[in-house]
Amino acid sequence: MALDLPALRAHFPALDSGLAFFDGPGGTQTPRSVADAVAATMTGPLSNRGAVSVSERNAARAVEDFRAAYADLLNVPADGVVHGRSATQLTFDFSRHLAKDWRPGDEIVVSRLDHDSNVRPWIQAAERAGVTVRHIEIDPLTTELDLDSYERALSPRTRLVAVTAASNVLGTKPPVRRIADRAHEAGALVYVDGVHYAAHHLVDVPALGADLFVCSPYKFLGPHCGVLAAAPDLLAGIRPDKLLPSPDTVPERFEFGTLPYEILAGATAAVDFLAAMDPGTAATATRRERLARSLDSLHAHERALSARLADGLRALGDAVTVHTRAADRTPTVLMTLEGRDARDAQAHLAAQGVVAPAGSFYAHEAFAALKLPDPALRVGLAPYTTATEVDRLLDGLAGFL
Repeated sequence: MALDLPALRAHFPALDSGLAFFDGPGGTQTPRSVADAVAATMTGPLSNRGAVSVSERNAARAVEDFRAAYADLLNVPADGVVHGRSATQLTFDFSRHLAKDWRPGDEIVVSRLDHDSNVRPWIQAAERAGVTVRHIEIDPLTTELDLDSYERALSPRTRLVAVTAASNVLGTKPPVRRIADRAHEAGALVYVDGVHYAAHHLVDVPALGADLFVCSPYKFLGPHCGVLAAAPDLLAGIRPDKLLPSPDTVPERFEFGTLPYEILAGATAAVDFLAAMDPGTAATATRRERLARSLDSLHAHERALSARLADGLRALGDAVTVHTRAADRTPTVLMTLEGRDARDAQAHLAAQGVVAPAGSFYAHEAFAALKLPDPALRVGLAPYTTATEVDRLLDGLAGFL
């Protein structure tokens, strides 16, 4: 199993620019097939969903295809797939939905490792409901979650645990299933931010133990939107505020207003592109099986490039401090440069045609808990990244230093 990297890269018009993109954790480049799906749906013909005209049926098919694609990607039923404008928007929405049933004296648990989109919505909802917020801390030596602090945070009053499946800045992958099992023993729901995780792993929501799982297709070659996945029975018990004439069925009751059919089509095309990255899969294989093979090949590709990157950063010596230290992590590296501003490094690399951003990337809690310098430089690998591009990045850093 292997990626045909030249063939894969030929699908990305942005790569014709000659730029080397290491900003995948913030959003990947887009293959032509995704853009074509967006354009074809918009020019349809297209109307609001219905079953009478061809334009109505085109809209309905875009929604059905989207739910089927993300059911395959996330291993959930199609009627457990909810579209949202972004993962942040979905989390704010569901924090409000769920908090309707919280009462003073209840508790929730959030993580210091998470992107703020899986922290602030819950804290703000808890403040409105008079609910206590507890935290899972980070071990500063390993950049992994301190599970002893998690045990101290849990209680019979815990209503929800919100945790990331992978840190967007450190790459750390917490033991989500272990965290979820303990939460369920306490009677709490588990909300998992899989935005960074889904870009590098085939997601199995039930195997993770997540009750609600959110991801963002634009992190894995798709258009800008968010997707929430959950068991339909769980969604059926959650009552959002909604317009009276709008559907009350699951999952439609959580999707406010007219859906962006062209974005749904692009998100579907992204899943199909992922499934086709390894061309060696049998034509009779299911889309889920093709996704598994392609992502296995992607892992092998990322492991090789991660080793090359790590070796190159070590060769730069004490001038570079790598803050990514977890044993189990994604191919994402956060670093600071001794005595140098990461924004200057970003600008120097950009002048060399290398895109690597500096900042704190909405990881407010992690930067504060670990006392990380802000900004720091973040480097992430994507399916289209090559060994030559890794060398360009390393050469650019060496020149800057």
